[in-house]
Amino acid sequence: MVLAAVAVVGAVMQHRRRVAASSTPVSADTITLRFFKNPTAVPALTMQTIDGRTISSTDWRGKVTLVNFWATWCPPCKAEIPDLIALQDKYRDQLQVIGISEDEGSPDAVTRFVADHQINYPVVMTTPELERLFAGVAALPTSFIVDRDGRIVQKHVGMLNATTTEGETRVLAGLRIDAAIEYVEPDHAVGLANAAQAKEIPGIDLTRLTPGQRTETLQRLNAEPCTCGCGLTVAKCRVDDPTCGVSLPIARRIADEIAAKP
Repeated sequence: MVLAAVAVVGAVMQHRRRVAASSTPVSADTITLRFFKNPTAVPALTMQTIDGRTISSTDWRGKVTLVNFWATWCPPCKAEIPDLIALQDKYRDQLQVIGISEDEGSPDAVTRFVADHQINYPVVMTTPELERLFAGVAALPTSFIVDRDGRIVQKHVGMLNATTTEGETRVLAGLRIDAAIEYVEPDHAVGLANAAQAKEIPGIDLTRLTPGQRTETLQRLNAEPCTCGCGLTVAKCRVDDPTCGVSLPIARRIADEIAAKP
């Protein structure tokens, strides 16, 4: 039994050494990265960018792909864009970032935003097909990490951590990095971690609103505090506790006020 235990420990240490030996640290400390145990393959797809180009998933096969669902009205989405720009520039040969805009209406505002912020990766408007292939985008930003074989190996809800994202890129691209790898089951829990902005509010029918009204409603629900004592925004309270009897009337009042505007 002692010999068996030593063998197991030795095998684990050998695996850790293999990961580290193939890498030069991004930082002084080893980082822990988590990937899905059973990644899901993304079918081949084509998309049209806001500047009229047609791009295909076959164009970046062999690269790591970061699919980022975002919107111009979402503060954490805007806050992480400089990191995505820097990441795309640094790993242009190993990584392809794709921005999927959840803005409604004409893409003109998105086009201006992309130009103003000098975004250096393709941006497309969301479609039902994209929302089906990358399921579960209930909050923004939401990012999917796709490996070089076209499989979704991680999903992040909320603002990305730049160090983690770079680490994932390096590991999946086969670049040197000092990292411990863990394989986990996907987390299907609903939450608004890392300043995520909800785009679906339990108990509130947003489909009755115009695109502009929906955007304004979501902005207010994700900014205004709930008065139930939770210390959360109305949106986060509704997501975390759909049974809350305080956040629901507040959310309905906000939606009704905006719907009644001329």
